[in-house]
Amino acid sequence: MIKATIREAIDNDCPQMLELIKELAIFEKAPDEVTVSLEEFKDAGFGKNPVWGAFVAEVDSEIVGISLYYVRYSTWKGRRLYLEDLIVTERMRGLGIGKLLFDKTLAYGKQCGFHGMVWQVLDWNEPAIKFYEKYKANFDAEWINVSITY
Repeated sequence: MIKATIREAIDNDCPQMLELIKELAIFEKAPDEVTVSLEEFKDAGFGKNPVWGAFVAEVDSEIVGISLYYVRYSTWKGRRLYLEDLIVTERMRGLGIGKLLFDKTLAYGKQCGFHGMVWQVLDWNEPAIKFYEKYKANFDAEWINVSITY
């Protein structure tokens, strides 16, 4: 395992974080889907009414991974953490950085008294599926993703 520092994201991390998000979009075969501006991204995380939080992984002062989350509410389970993205730059994958970020996010949710964490994974992303299976995550094939874009 490589020596990485895991810490809470700060405003100045946003440009590097957005680059990792764009890298993820390329990996997920949707490079044109990232339309959020840097200004909106910063405001959504560090503005007057922040809606997301994140942890970053640093190696030699470079952000090489992020875990971006927000609080969601389940009428059945109560407050839960939603893991929007867990990203490790391609050249650093397989070195334990994703595990460090995921463990930090899980610990944060427990510390906050949430009743669990939920996220999505693409059905073809075998490395991610295998990673989550190690945590004994529950995979739900019954629900269909639905969205509307304004």
